[in-house]
Amino acid sequence: MNIKKAVLGIMFATVMHVSADSKPNILFIFTDDWGWGDLSCHGHPYVKTPNIDRLAEEGTDFTRFTVASGVCSPSRTAVVTGHFPARYNIDGHFAWVPSNEKRNMPDWLALDAPFLPRFLKNAGYATAHFGKWHLSNNMIPDSPAPGEYGYDVYGAFNCSGEQMPVHEDADNAIAFMEQCKQDGKPFFINLWMHEPHTPFHTVPKYRWRFQELEEADNIYASVLSHADDRIGEMLDALDELGLAENTLVVFSSDNGPARSASPQEPELSYDSATGPGFGIGASKGTTGGRKAYKASLFEGGIGVPFIVRWPGKVAAGQVDEVSLISAVDLLPTFCEVAGAELPASYEPDGVSQVKTLMGTESSKRWKPLFWKMDHGWPPQKSRPDHWVSYAVVDQQWKLVANNDLSYVELYDISADPFEQNDLAKENPEAVSELIKQIQQWQKTLPAKPTGDVFSNERKK
Repeated sequence: MNIKKAVLGIMFATVMHVSADSKPNILFIFTDDWGWGDLSCHGHPYVKTPNIDRLAEEGTDFTRFTVASGVCSPSRTAVVTGHFPARYNIDGHFAWVPSNEKRNMPDWLALDAPFLPRFLKNAGYATAHFGKWHLSNNMIPDSPAPGEYGYDVYGAFNCSGEQMPVHEDADNAIAFMEQCKQDGKPFFINLWMHEPHTPFHTVPKYRWRFQELEEADNIYASVLSHADDRIGEMLDALDELGLAENTLVVFSSDNGPARSASPQEPELSYDSATGPGFGIGASKGTTGGRKAYKASLFEGGIGVPFIVRWPGKVAAGQVDEVSLISAVDLLPTFCEVAGAELPASYEPDGVSQVKTLMGTESSKRWKPLFWKMDHGWPPQKSRPDHWVSYAVVDQQWKLVANNDLSYVELYDISADPFEQNDLAKENPEAVSELIKQIQQWQKTLPAKPTGDVFSNERKK
């Protein structure tokens, strides 16, 4: 889909006029499986990310940010709705219809769900989505396209319709920025990058940069470097357009890094949405010491990079190791930044973190955070950290539990972010209270998906 030549010119007639100088632009860069340790500014021994490092130097690095799931689709649901994804029966990734039905999932996120770009459009923003979608799946051709959710312009993959080539995200985002600058519109861009999800779509230029590395490491470093360069192109464009000072830029990831359950060679594979590339044998992501990997509710699965730059508003060159920020906080935070009024009927699971980002107060959450995933019990030997089906964080405590809450572990997540010391036996009262919180939360969740969220294939 060539966004630059096709759709950019048609959107502005329906967006109320708001001066681009009066409202900050928002560029949200959401990567796919990017581990907390996969940044040179986080100490990676060979991955080079100079452009993301620049964001950290010019902004604040929040080390206690967590997403709302250990996998893609529910994590993204939380970002755009401000709700825990379990409220929509979205506990795993959207796949083809039989798999969704088997897992008691809808086939796509409901069109009538509260949606971030709609709120921002009502506040006068031009809205765009470029990159991965996965709030449905390209294998479900009758699923709603991203444009039906409130984006003026989109180019995407893992969605119905034409699949945007994965490396065209930055070019399309820059074209959108240029058009918004020309028309005097503030913008919101969801830039959801493919990297470093499988398949790894390598380019010779980037393989050459790391030719001294072994094959798997070379592949992994090359795709991260390619993504970092595209981020750099967008930062340069903001500078050249004179928009950098009035643009909030956020870099993060949808979950922790993927790892094979057993050693594999990096072999070629094929994805129906993005094409051929190397498979999971080249997944070499790191968590910076956090426990477990993608698909786990331990911190290695949900604790991801979160770097924020907003010149003159967010402190430069700072590291915040205290404030607990969640992906469900992004919707109310972005809406406050944009001056977007939330409907009176909307009840977010998150809270606005604008003051936290600006350093005027550290985040002391008055709302607990909940997670739900479908994991078996007892743990598998090949995946010993992938047994947690429920988790709750309240104040300093994090409780993880199996599917029937018969086994739990308790961590002081403030003092022990690497989850090394299970304190459940020493703190029975805290365990009892947190189990009650999970049980009360469970009562608020639907038993099955409802509404217009099923493909015609399932209806048949």
